[in-house]
Amino acid sequence: MYRVSGSVLVVAVAMMAGGTPWAGAGRLAMPITSQAALGRIELGRPTLPPLTYTMFCLRYEAECRSRRGFRGGPVRLTEERWADLLEVNRAVNLAIVPVPNDLGLAGEAWSVNPDRGDCNDYAVSKRHELLRRGWPARALLLSEVIVSSGEHHLVLLVRTRSGDLVLDNLAPEIKLWSRVPYRWLRVQMPSSHQLWATIDGKGA
Repeated sequence: MYRVSGSVLVVAVAMMAGGTPWAGAGRLAMPITSQAALGRIELGRPTLPPLTYTMFCLRYEAECRSRRGFRGGPVRLTEERWADLLEVNRAVNLAIVPVPNDLGLAGEAWSVNPDRGDCNDYAVSKRHELLRRGWPARALLLSEVIVSSGEHHLVLLVRTRSGDLVLDNLAPEIKLWSRVPYRWLRVQMPSSHQLWATIDGKGA
């Protein structure tokens, strides 16, 4: 699942935590929405994960094992965590050379930190790196969307108290889920990554 990016939308959302956004020199201001209902994606009914995710778990058991600490919901988006997101998103986007998968399901092989790959490899690599930095698995959800061309695409959804953010290889910015131009299909469930949940929603 890979497509060359089209136009990139810039997220401009209001901030509420303390009333003043953090904005380091040369870094994007931390996006926080004052309307939590708009910033959170609504999970639907449980559904099976993509077959390619099941195959990924057979190869990378440690990435898919059950972890303690699912309680607590979305994480607080501190300045340090925002820096983590910026660094990991940028590093993985630069480290992997984008190569489209022209073989369909037969060519799907999600890999962590490969030299070359498609959207699946970017998404699982970002999740892997954030887990290594101590992020809870409940906040790092692989998500399947459909881009404007109709092709399926994988992104990483990060659930924070300030809103659900999207780390995407098709755009350098970290955006609120409702500000990406995709149709959402399904996302990992925070309470059990062996099940995913349907999504009935569209972005910008």
